[in-house]
Amino acid sequence: MASVRKTTITTRILQLVHQLCKKQIHVTKRDLFYTDVKLFQEQGQSDSVLDDVSCMLGCTRSSLNVVASEKGVVVGRLVFVEDGDRIDCTKMGVGGKAIPPNIDKVKDMESDALFILLVEKDAAFMRLAEDRFYNRFPCVIITAKGQPDVATRLFLKKMKTDLKLPVLGLVDSDPYGLKILSVYMSGSKNMSYDSSNLTTPDIKWLGVRPSDLNKYKIPEQCRLPMTDQDIKTGKDLLEEDFIKKDPNWHKELEVMVKTKEKAEIQALSSFGFQYLSEVYLPMKLQERDWI
Repeated sequence: MASVRKTTITTRILQLVHQLCKKQIHVTKRDLFYTDVKLFQEQGQSDSVLDDVSCMLGCTRSSLNVVASEKGVVVGRLVFVEDGDRIDCTKMGVGGKAIPPNIDKVKDMESDALFILLVEKDAAFMRLAEDRFYNRFPCVIITAKGQPDVATRLFLKKMKTDLKLPVLGLVDSDPYGLKILSVYMSGSKNMSYDSSNLTTPDIKWLGVRPSDLNKYKIPEQCRLPMTDQDIKTGKDLLEEDFIKKDPNWHKELEVMVKTKEKAEIQALSSFGFQYLSEVYLPMKLQERDWI
């Protein structure tokens, strides 16, 4: 009796997925939940069973025609075809182009960029897009506005594979920024069954690194003391494989835990709103200062 409800939800999800594949249409996870709210009760239940179904069938969630809602954006030196339409990401304004939830409809990626700049925060992305940073340093700029969603991770992986460009990460100098990089690089635990399609292992850490705080003389008022939880997260990260296998990453994280200081990308704005795009990043790139 204990497994009746789970079995019912699983059967219902299989039925809905079968309909989607038969009709060749795509829906979001939210749409799926609303097809039978009384049975699912909350979206977490339909989402977790959907992951189970992907595991059972040995395929990705997007190949079941259920996609994540759009969250990430991309701008810069990238042209691709989406469902027959040619998209030029240099003509997408400050907001950038929303990353398509259905990666299967993205074809023929072209770029004259030298690298992909992966940005943690929307604010930094907007600054770089508005300053047309990609024209001075040919690049593609991408963000998931915080915690990476599946569509952004798939898009980054596709760009890396198709264009064969290096990926440079720009995140906050705190343990959370590193955790975000780790999701892009080695995946999240709840999506581990699909990690080969979602991960981009060789991301370089461009900034903001703990050693940058003194190197670029970040003012004291822009540095924040790490909380006990931050310090614990930092110490836990020191034991993670992706940190351990690179002595430079390990050294930087040790500096962070030892000094107990953190800073956001926005701390650079204390020198002026365009310091990020006009001084910090150009210096970093010219010195090839990434690890």
